[in-house]
Amino acid sequence: MSCHQYQAFHSRRDFLTKTGLGLGTAALAQLFGRDLLAASPSPLSSVTPAPTGALPGLPHFAPKAKRVICLFQSGGPSHLDLFDEKPVLATRFNEDLPDSIRRGQRITGMVASQARLAVQPSKFAFQAGGKSGTRISDLLPHTRDIADEICVIRSMHTEAINHDPAITFFQSGSQLPGRPSMGAWTDYGLGRLNDNLPSFVVLVSVNKKKSGQGLLARLWGSGFLPSQHQGVQFRSAGEPVLYLDDPVGLTRERRRVMLDGLAELNRQQLAQSGDPEVETRIAQYEMAYRMQRSVPDLMDLAGESAATLDSYGADVREPGSFARNCLLARRLAERGVRFIQLYHRDWDHHGSLHELLPQMTQDTDQPAAALVRDLKQRGLLDETLVIWGGEFGRTPYAQGTANRDKYGRDHHGKAFSLWMAGGGIKGGITHGSTDDFGFNVAENPVHIHDLQATILHCLGIDHTRLTYKFQGRQYRLTDVHGDVVKAILS
Repeated sequence: MSCHQYQAFHSRRDFLTKTGLGLGTAALAQLFGRDLLAASPSPLSSVTPAPTGALPGLPHFAPKAKRVICLFQSGGPSHLDLFDEKPVLATRFNEDLPDSIRRGQRITGMVASQARLAVQPSKFAFQAGGKSGTRISDLLPHTRDIADEICVIRSMHTEAINHDPAITFFQSGSQLPGRPSMGAWTDYGLGRLNDNLPSFVVLVSVNKKKSGQGLLARLWGSGFLPSQHQGVQFRSAGEPVLYLDDPVGLTRERRRVMLDGLAELNRQQLAQSGDPEVETRIAQYEMAYRMQRSVPDLMDLAGESAATLDSYGADVREPGSFARNCLLARRLAERGVRFIQLYHRDWDHHGSLHELLPQMTQDTDQPAAALVRDLKQRGLLDETLVIWGGEFGRTPYAQGTANRDKYGRDHHGKAFSLWMAGGGIKGGITHGSTDDFGFNVAENPVHIHDLQATILHCLGIDHTRLTYKFQGRQYRLTDVHGDVVKAILS
């Protein structure tokens, strides 16, 4: 017998794999049929298109929010200097933190060797904002001006004590890497509203003075979910998305012919292997082709009025600034992007907080408030959930010696603050409280899993029912924990 003639033998696994391909083939036919025959709706259309790729039965109930914008402040902003005023700290300046407050709880290695944990008050004043009277630091005057639009949660808490585990926990529901991020879960469950842009987009600010701690791409990864659900990072310089542009001399028509041929090869591989990542590869090539036209329009701010640009502050004209990214977040929201994740780094103020914190708030305060106002003016705030916060807060005692004017604070996850606004959230309220030292939650604690459950609830998702089977177990964003914080829902 010729060596070119042979009989292939297939295992039971091959048989079971290939018998399941009929559904995948039908899905691919639907995908290509839609891409080739149907015109995508205008990204600014007032009529919301039906989602593509949503799981059957989702949303579980009528959503209040169609999308999420998460303004993540990486490094741990000091709640005691921004949102949680504690007059007692001023009266007990430089005293030892009472044992009745610490309760033997662990502290980081950065202060464990200190002879004392000296109480450190904030040097910044607080004032009431809006009709609600929410007291917010003078470092955040623009945020204070939108006090009636936001809900300040002062009783957040987390188990994580260091940055990477805490950020990973906030984004994925686990301190250990490898789980899907919130944006990936949202895309997996609800699908996308615009076929010309990813459903999950990430923007990382370029800080003026220093970048702060690095951020790993796994924070917006898909974990064990199909990789098509991972976040797509838009860059501030050069190509907004890497490898999106065609090589010089390649026409769009030739690109289309090349992609069609590549898709046929991938379909053949899918028929042989049944690997869902091949479907992802086909879908992502098609998405990239459509993004070649949609992304330049998104990034071009020429159509924005001078008043709108000015509302975000002078930095909006600087590519990569937090202000610019906030404006891009609004433009992404208009175009139907489900989950928009902004990161701003360098809130980790172990020392020189008195100098560094005002720099950070100057970069972020006006743009964040402008985003909320801009969304409201355009009728988008009621259907857009906006979240501002970091992975944890800072300690009520000084790192090093206490000083009324010059000080730093260590990590603190036992109690911290963040704010939410828009889709499904009551404005003009505060929720929860801490003790007189801002060290422990005193009332209405909100765990990270509770926050995640509430975010999904606003999107019309029961967090206990959005699951994915991996390695023999059903996983979810909130693991086996989490309760919706009903008191803050509108």
